Amino acid sequence: MSSVKTRGPVVREPSTDASIRSQRGFSFLVRFNRTSLQEFAMADLAFVVTTLVGFALVALVAKGVTKL
Repeated sequence: MSSVKTRGPVVREPSTDASIRSQRGFSFLVRFNRTSLQEFAMADLAFVVTTLVGFALVALVAKGVTKL
């Protein structure tokens, strides 16, 4: 005797309703972000500068703690 419960058919027939799909296809549904490469470069630069400033502050705090 199987321990798996059996139910009705699991696989259903595919829908043939054409109103679900767009006439323009998949590319109509995908949105494109028009962010320029310069914006990405500025964001990267800001991240690097912020990281360097953070490490500099940690180094200054560590230097001040060692003087105590």
